[in-house]
Amino acid sequence: MTTNESKPAVKIIPLGGLHEIGKNTCVFEINDEIVLLDAGLAFPTDGMHGVNIVLPDTTYLRENQHKIKGMIVTHGHEDHIGGIPYHLKQFDIPVIYGPRLAMALLHGKLEEAGVANRTELRTVLPRDIVRIGNSFFVEFIRNTHSIADSFTVALHTPVGVVIHTGDFKIDHTPVDGEFFDLQKLADHGEKGVLCLISDSTNSEVPGQTPSERAVYPNLDRIFSQATGRLMVTTFASSVHRINMILDLAKKHNRIVSVVGRSMLNVIAHSRNLGYIKCEDSLLQPWNIARNLPDEKVLILTTGSQGEPLAALTRIANQEHPHIKIKQGDTVVFSANPIPGNTIAVVNTIDKLMIQGANVVYGREKGIHVSGHGCQEDQKLMIALTRPKFFLPVHGEHRMLVKHAQTAQSMGIPAENMVIVDNGDIVELSEDSIAIGGKVPSGIQLVDNAGVVHDNVLKERQQLAEDGVVTVAAAIDWEGQLVAKPEVHLRGVVTSVERSLLQKLAQTTIADILRDRWTEFARSFDTEELDVDWVGLQEHIEQALQRLVRRELQSRPLLVFLMQTPEAPPVKVTGRRRRATARVAS
Repeated sequence: MTTNESKPAVKIIPLGGLHEIGKNTCVFEINDEIVLLDAGLAFPTDGMHGVNIVLPDTTYLRENQHKIKGMIVTHGHEDHIGGIPYHLKQFDIPVIYGPRLAMALLHGKLEEAGVANRTELRTVLPRDIVRIGNSFFVEFIRNTHSIADSFTVALHTPVGVVIHTGDFKIDHTPVDGEFFDLQKLADHGEKGVLCLISDSTNSEVPGQTPSERAVYPNLDRIFSQATGRLMVTTFASSVHRINMILDLAKKHNRIVSVVGRSMLNVIAHSRNLGYIKCEDSLLQPWNIARNLPDEKVLILTTGSQGEPLAALTRIANQEHPHIKIKQGDTVVFSANPIPGNTIAVVNTIDKLMIQGANVVYGREKGIHVSGHGCQEDQKLMIALTRPKFFLPVHGEHRMLVKHAQTAQSMGIPAENMVIVDNGDIVELSEDSIAIGGKVPSGIQLVDNAGVVHDNVLKERQQLAEDGVVTVAAAIDWEGQLVAKPEVHLRGVVTSVERSLLQKLAQTTIADILRDRWTEFARSFDTEELDVDWVGLQEHIEQALQRLVRRELQSRPLLVFLMQTPEAPPVKVTGRRRRATARVAS
């Protein structure tokens, strides 16, 4: 679609991050060139049994991979870079630009996944401008967030400047001294911003998000009151928070032992890049720290969200091989639960308390602040950039609506903004913004073995909810049951006796063999027999499913195992022998 002959519209296609929290992924397309902005992941809900991560549907990118010219990374959080290794297994990305910390974390991920050769990583500094393809010049603007080295980006396109805030809050006293480059935002606002695409996560919260430094005095007080061991958990990527915890550990004469792979990884990269500064002697492995007096030990650990495999969760479950809770331990949750994780976090807290720990948690304790701007931060962003058009992103539907209302209160007309869903094509021209179609959208589920398809997930859900019924039967070349079918129930709650179910299954199979055998076993002449074992198995399985659901009054997963003869009867041709063997294998 073009608005005039000389300047086609920029297409903005979010594939993730809308009507949800996580898997932030956005496509910018113009003149048959695509630039990607971030490629994150989300974590599974309770019903996604066995699933490790959730990714956006990338059908559109796979079908248009010849158009992809590069990617922009705004910062190093998992919901912005975690999907990149998986996407690179499906399509190449010529070059990825991003801040130093994000690129360091990403490099390790790509090496581990074996896809480092499928792209080129290039680090950028604040105010750097890079050219991607022929249609995009991308300018990186320092912002403040809950991770070091975070950027807002200004995309210079043929139709105008589009600013994507990335995740942000406006912190006037940043821990690392790296201030939000508000001057550059104001410069763009003065020259003219066509469209602002802005983070909506805290759009329902009035006021301004407190500075990261606000948690320091509260943590200081808690540390000073702890008489035994200290255990502190926070997001592994919260580099500023970790810096403060290390500073406080030194102040209170405690040695720090870091437990948890992701925490160790982030701290190592942050120290190499200078974002975390501490003496080597402050950090000690657990085999040394465990021999120190309790009042000299601080354990910095993962598990603030109750993740099943995280170190603190394993400690709470008494499954950690080295660390056990002792009476007098103080455990500090310097993080709030992400929506969906509250039950897991509460269960972890309960288990720690039962074992004798003093657990410090909750918003009222003032030991965590958000990395996302509230309404006043969002208003300042709009006031500085003065955009003609507005597109709220990164949030659930009510958050997007509230952010749009805030933008209207700042003078942006309702007709100059759209609220979209994943997969919607936003067409942006010099004079208009509108939804111009839709691309495939949805989710892709991944476990340890690879992609989990819908039918597999449904089977897992059936197993979890109603259990499984297994029926095994052996059938000979005459269409007769060799023996009584075997029936086994696992995870099925029923008053029906297994012997009765076995008898009903035998009757069902025998009736089908008697009435329908000739449909599946045909003789072409006196010397040839052809048996459609696959068709017969499907027919029996369907009948058994109806039987099981009728008798058990539930919908367990049915598995029908049919044993067929090892070799066809004498005088059956080689062609039939191959077909039969293939079906029976």
